[in-house]
Amino acid sequence: MKEVSISEFKAKCLGLLETVRRTRTPLRVTRFGKPVAEVMPPSAVVDRASWIGSMKDSIEFVGDIISPANDENEWEVLRD
Repeated sequence: MKEVSISEFKAKCLGLLETVRRTRTPLRVTRFGKPVAEVMPPSAVVDRASWIGSMKDSIEFVGDIISPANDENEWEVLRD
């Protein structure tokens, strides 16, 4: 088997990743003829600026959100 330098291996892998990105075609990685991984193109790319804060003003607080949901007397851990 031909020995490959790290830089050659890296260049080949990056080239294959670029092909997956460009063609949107998955790549199956095999070892000894058996599949070990699949490289998939990313799903729709999300622009962070579009989703950060997108839920602002979409929630309504009803009641007390600080106090426990039930009375402290019902908490087994607080009993002696």
